[in-house]
Amino acid sequence: MSADPSEDTSAARPGARGRGATDNMSANPTTAKDDAFGASTPGDTDDDTTVLNATGGDWDDLVDEAAALHEERIVVNMGPQHPSTHGVLRLILELDGETVTEARAGIGYLHTGIEKNMEFRTWTQGVTFCTRMDYVMPIFNEASYCLAVEKALGITDQIPTRASVIRVLMMELNRITSHLVCLATGGMEMGATTVMTIGFRERERILSVFEMITGLRMNNAYIRPGGVAQDIPAGCIDKLRETVPLVSKGLHELELLLNENPILKGRTVDVGFLDLTGCMALGMTGPILRATGLPHDLRKAEPYCGYETYDFEVATRDTCDAYGRLRVRIDEMHQSLRIVEQAIERLDAEPGPVMVEDKKIAWPAQLAVGSDGQGNSLNHIREIMGESMESLIHHFKLVTEGFRVPPGQAYAAIESPKGEMGCHVVSDGGTRPYRVHFRDPSFNNLQGVAAMSEGGSVADVIVAVASIDPVMGGVDR
Repeated sequence: MSADPSEDTSAARPGARGRGATDNMSANPTTAKDDAFGASTPGDTDDDTTVLNATGGDWDDLVDEAAALHEERIVVNMGPQHPSTHGVLRLILELDGETVTEARAGIGYLHTGIEKNMEFRTWTQGVTFCTRMDYVMPIFNEASYCLAVEKALGITDQIPTRASVIRVLMMELNRITSHLVCLATGGMEMGATTVMTIGFRERERILSVFEMITGLRMNNAYIRPGGVAQDIPAGCIDKLRETVPLVSKGLHELELLLNENPILKGRTVDVGFLDLTGCMALGMTGPILRATGLPHDLRKAEPYCGYETYDFEVATRDTCDAYGRLRVRIDEMHQSLRIVEQAIERLDAEPGPVMVEDKKIAWPAQLAVGSDGQGNSLNHIREIMGESMESLIHHFKLVTEGFRVPPGQAYAAIESPKGEMGCHVVSDGGTRPYRVHFRDPSFNNLQGVAAMSEGGSVADVIVAVASIDPVMGGVDR
């Protein structure tokens, strides 16, 4: 909105490109004093002050601007319903022939209000919402939230070792499934259907393990404040030991298809280029950052869940392009398998509780499915219904009202498959969050679309976006 519409000539000046609503700041010769909030005050002028007026920009504005500039250019509206935008992402591309001269991303088409909904549920119920944000990496959504809640509660050091090992196991398996979706869909978008079928075949192996442990393939709501919902079931260790070699073999097949494939390298080498300076300026993290040669990984830099006790390496490349990001993700999957194998050995050797001892916080029931396909642990039901009225009352209050978190705020960050996944929780001392906000890496990484795409061809835009690996459920929270 311009402070003085009559003087806003950005659409008529060849130097002003009429940026979209996310970055449309055009210099205006009008001068005025700024108030405390940065808004200009009409009538008060100051020759030393330059006012920057934000001007709108959408489809109609871009068309009008194109006509006013009298230039031969095409504005293409790619998305939000498009098979190659990784969800409902809208890309507005300005083309000169097949060369992209300007690219901007439009988000907000999948907004779910998850963060706001969490303010109306108990701290434990919030897990059911946040797990659905980035639906490709639900375990990481849950982990960042629960770590933040535990920090606010002051019980970080009280989490049982076995619960932390299970969390690491689940996160690393989820990291593999997320990278497999990235490689599979990216390959499909470039016409490599075999990459798609192999990628999803290996992902299914891991999702079957998730279903065995949590009861669900996705949106698991398995990690809870204080630990995890239940211990791994009988036979799970054997299932994992069978699955890991099969997944490793599948990853090797993907490497044979991708790593030295001349067609793939022709589509990805030097495409979507973004160096370390650009990544730092835009707040990019994850494989995009590590493909510039910087070994930044929160599992090493700021360990959590006992990651400092695991033996693994941070995968890096120095190509700064889509090919380097692909190779980083493949290397990371092998490192994740190393961590999974170590976690399996620890689970086999260290039995113990999987929920914090404080009964005012710990979810009281171990989930168990009966012959009718539903229900909780029969032993627990027998105790609270037939032996202990106090247990019944406590169960009722904990489930319906929830536990209280002391007033204050906390931030916890973890290394997700896409970069730094952070959660900031604010408590007013009640049984519900006052505010929950997530730093989703896809939201920050999408800022790189313009830098990666401008100057390349339309086909390169597909590769650049695929190398970012955005999931719009995490972007539009």
